[in-house]
Amino acid sequence: MNPTTPVTVRLRGRLDYLAPALRRVADVILADPAGAAGRSIAELAASAGSSPSSVLRLAHAMGLDGYPELRLALARDAARTAARSGATGVDRDIAEGDDLASVVAKIVAADVRAVQETAAALDVAVLERVIDALAAARRVDLYGVGASGIVAADLQQKLTRIGRFASAYSDAHLGVTSAALLTPADVAVAISHTGATTDTLDALLLARRGGAVAVAVTNSPVSPLARAADHVLLTAATETTFRSGATASRLAQLTVVDCLFVGLAQRTFEASQAALEATYDAVRHRPTAR
Repeated sequence: MNPTTPVTVRLRGRLDYLAPALRRVADVILADPAGAAGRSIAELAASAGSSPSSVLRLAHAMGLDGYPELRLALARDAARTAARSGATGVDRDIAEGDDLASVVAKIVAADVRAVQETAAALDVAVLERVIDALAAARRVDLYGVGASGIVAADLQQKLTRIGRFASAYSDAHLGVTSAALLTPADVAVAISHTGATTDTLDALLLARRGGAVAVAVTNSPVSPLARAADHVLLTAATETTFRSGATASRLAQLTVVDCLFVGLAQRTFEASQAALEATYDAVRHRPTAR
């Protein structure tokens, strides 16, 4: 993960894989980063029903030297959040009693934040290596189920437009069947918000076993999917109560997909431009309803 990524983004990405004592501390921090930044280590530990040593272990797990650095990072995150929301409350989760205008504002705020924080979390060096692999690939397999399957299909469509052979699989059997035939000349891209979707993980593991370059697009850098990949492209989405796994995560994934597509098209500019013009021309001459 990019070392400049906000600490709350890094924390959310590891949340489901923390030990219980550390998870309680993390939950308290994420519920009120500004409040946590103003507490002593003993106060934070007590509010989480944990111990100061657990707070310190959590700081180290985030790549920080100790609690003072964690407090400073949380204060910076809180200041950024306050500036973004303008003290309007749109950064808070959707509540049962919210009017429709508030719901719209909060959805937009969450989506914008997902894109901005994903851009901050994205490691450009890793992105470059993945683009290199895609440019050299004989074929590309894309795996994802549910909302992530929609993103996989979007990337397939984009790659097809520039003349790249790619197939997207949301069916588990078809995914592993294709993965079993991949070679070191190929690339496999697995997309999963949690990084724990079994069908997606199984396909990527099988693809890597055959020697294919394995790429994970996920919200968690410590997930099984991330551990199984050669290259990890991180998203940074926080889902609201009513939209778990549905919208903000998909927009974050689409941001990564767009960066991959544009980077690859730029790398192979002349061939991509010719392919885009040919495919546009083919669609343009299709009859339309009158």
